[in-house]
Amino acid sequence: MSMRPTDINIAGAVDLSSLRAPATAAAAPAPTSMSAHVLDVDEAGFEVEGLQRSMTVPVLIDFWAEWCGPCKQLSPVLERMAEEAGGAWVLAKVDVDANQALSSQLQIQSIPTVLLALGGRLVQGFTGALPERDLRAFLEQVLAAAAQAGLPGAGAVTGAAAEPPPVPTEPEVLAAEDAMADGDYAAAAAAYEALLLRKPSDPEAVAGRAWARLLGRSVDADPATVLAAAAAAPDDVAAQTAAADVEVLTEQIDQAIARLVELVRRSAGDERTAAREHLLGLFDALDPEDPRIVTGRRALSNALY
Repeated sequence: MSMRPTDINIAGAVDLSSLRAPATAAAAPAPTSMSAHVLDVDEAGFEVEGLQRSMTVPVLIDFWAEWCGPCKQLSPVLERMAEEAGGAWVLAKVDVDANQALSSQLQIQSIPTVLLALGGRLVQGFTGALPERDLRAFLEQVLAAAAQAGLPGAGAVTGAAAEPPPVPTEPEVLAAEDAMADGDYAAAAAAYEALLLRKPSDPEAVAGRAWARLLGRSVDADPATVLAAAAAAPDDVAAQTAAADVEVLTEQIDQAIARLVELVRRSAGDERTAAREHLLGLFDALDPEDPRIVTGRRALSNALY
């Protein structure tokens, strides 16, 4: 996975003179997600929901995967911003694992990668989990290009009333996102910690802090070496928690949970506390509605009592 940003200068990527609103824009299809502004797109629907839809409204296409750590930082920000925009642009999400032929055809070599569909054409976007301020600058250029091209806009698709103004992003979150993009996970965790001091139990801060700590612990780890060390020392808390981190980052979440639940079950005292707290920290970093997390919390409770 690449974390490098690429050129996001829309003026250099789009020949605005060639973009013209169609004489009669076809109605966009119904979205395949619960939101009118965030769509799950597959190979079959890519042309209609991505390219054809972009004849009336800009479409950002987010290529992601469940196992991709930077994707888990970028995608929620894009989803929130799409909702805030109220239809000024649409986010189309493409799971590269489920749509390998499409990803290959479009030469998606690293994720997250975001392409722009505008006026029925695909345009370069960026690669990597950019900070929100850079995303907003990119989108300003996108909307300016759409306006210059004379695209009808979201009202032609949805007819929706204007949305209320967006809620400003917390400054600590912006600072944390900048730090994450720079690979400074300690600074990101500190920024989320500062937000928690001001807004205790804020869910975005809890999850962000846990994820930053997880990446900070594992950034230099060699997965094979870590897992071999854990296999050689099944009762070593440090070895087992490091292995669980690696498993979470490689989307082996069930294995990570089972590893630490069993460690809690057979340990006692400070070691048991350390294993339990580490597992709770991993739960914080992951989607609380994920069935694996729900089952894992129940298993931890059974192991404790």
